[in-house]
Amino acid sequence: MTSLSQDIKDKLSNLNVLEKIIAINVVVFLVGLVLKTGFSWFELPSNFSDFIVKPWSIITYAFLHGDLWHILFNMLWLYFIGRMFLNLFSSKMALNIYFLGAISGGLLYMICYTLFPNIFGVNSRLVGASAAVRALLIFICAYMPNQEVRFFTFNLKLWYIGVAIIILDVLGLFGSNSGGYLAHLGGALLGYVYAKQLVKGQDIGKGFEKFMDAFISMFKFSKKAPLKTVHKNKSKVGGYTKGEFNQFNNQKKIDIILDKISKSGYDSLTAEEKEFLFKAGK
Repeated sequence: MTSLSQDIKDKLSNLNVLEKIIAINVVVFLVGLVLKTGFSWFELPSNFSDFIVKPWSIITYAFLHGDLWHILFNMLWLYFIGRMFLNLFSSKMALNIYFLGAISGGLLYMICYTLFPNIFGVNSRLVGASAAVRALLIFICAYMPNQEVRFFTFNLKLWYIGVAIIILDVLGLFGSNSGGYLAHLGGALLGYVYAKQLVKGQDIGKGFEKFMDAFISMFKFSKKAPLKTVHKNKSKVGGYTKGEFNQFNNQKKIDIILDKISKSGYDSLTAEEKEFLFKAGK
């Protein structure tokens, strides 16, 4: 059993950050199947008043999936997009875009359901990582739009793929899963804006990154180093003896006075400076 747990730990440690997110999604999905629960407390509600009592759902909904096909397609997309993304950008940026994409998708979903209840309905719930995955996909397409990828027997520029995905998401608004496609568009918008700002030299995810670092640090307990007895030589200042330190300061003061004499003459010295120079001359 110990060997098995160690093997699992070793395999997990070799996964990149997006593959670890895939693993978390799969584990959550399997736990839901075993326990036969939908984790409703972690789903994102369409109503802001319901959202206020469970604000964590703006993140947790992205780790829940409705059925096998839902999680399968999302995780396959995430796997292939992740490999391309992490060849070019850092793991922290991947997490920034992923989570900000989920947040943006969730916010657009709630805003539209709140403003247009007659169109989208009421008392809906959102689950799935699609908005986060869309953010990563559209980021890549917007950041290097003319990069070509192989599609069966011909090449396609990334911006063609991005536009096609957006068109499909817009058309999806008129179907039975309009809330899900709203989230897709929210994530896509985040990915596009992030890419265009990064091209200009501005990483809009830095603030979120600092917030997450501070949040995670709250749950870390630093190991205190054992106390050590250190002997300090009180006769030294900054690595010098007191005499050496005073000699250094006196020489600097002499240099300043001599420089003043060379520029303005001896008569320009104050009485204090003349006295100091006289004593130093002795």
